[in-house]
Amino acid sequence: MSDFLAGAELGTRVVVRTRIDGGYTDALGYLRFVGAASCRVETKRGLVTLALADVVAAKEVPPPPAPRARRLPE
Repeated sequence: MSDFLAGAELGTRVVVRTRIDGGYTDALGYLRFVGAASCRVETKRGLVTLALADVVAAKEVPPPPAPRARRLPE
């Protein structure tokens, strides 16, 4: 999985699944840094640092959908 992250351009929108105690968690956002032991993903909640040793899956994802227009009452 770190092969994908090492080759991905910074700024690519990604989802990265990592092992945590009791299961897995996903980080969805923009790839900001990839080093020898970790990567950083900018999510809606802020910058998250992930250990590459804990990564079990990673892939590029499409841009978020455009905001929907508000419906006005008739």
